Amino acid sequence: MAATVKGAIEDVNVTFEDQQKINKFARNTSRVTELKNEIKTKKKTLQNLQDASDDLMMLDDDDVELIPYQIGDTFISHSQEETQEMLETAKETLEQEVKSLEDRVSSIQQVLGELKVQLYAKFGNNINLDADDPE
Repeated sequence: MAATVKGAIEDVNVTFEDQQKINKFARNTSRVTELKNEIKTKKKTLQNLQDASDDLMMLDDDDVELIPYQIGDTFISHSQEETQEMLETAKETLEQEVKSLEDRVSSIQQVLGELKVQLYAKFGNNINLDADDPE
C-alpha cells in the first residue's frame, strides 16, 4: 500500500479495519459525552438531596410531625428520622452510581487514547480526532 504525496496532504488508503477503528472511536466519543451528561445530572440530583437533608436538619422536632417524601410520582409522609434515613440512602446510591459512571468514562477514555494513537500513526494530520469543545 503506497502513499502518494500531493502537496502537503498525503493520500492514504483507508482499509476496512481503519474504518472500523474510526467508527469505534466515534461511538466511544459519543458514549463518553452521554455519560458525562448523565454524571452531571446525577450530581445535580445529589446536590438537591444534600440541600433537602440540610433543610431537614434545621427543622425543630416540634415543627412538623410528618414530612412528605417523593417516591416516583407519589408523596408519602414519614417522620423526620425516617425521611432523613431515606435521604441518606438515596445519596449513597447516587454516589455509587456516579462513581460507576466515572469509572466507565475512564475506561472508555483509555480505549479512545489507544485508538487515537493508532489512527494518528497511520493518517497523521489527515485525520482530526480532537473534540471541538474541551470538557
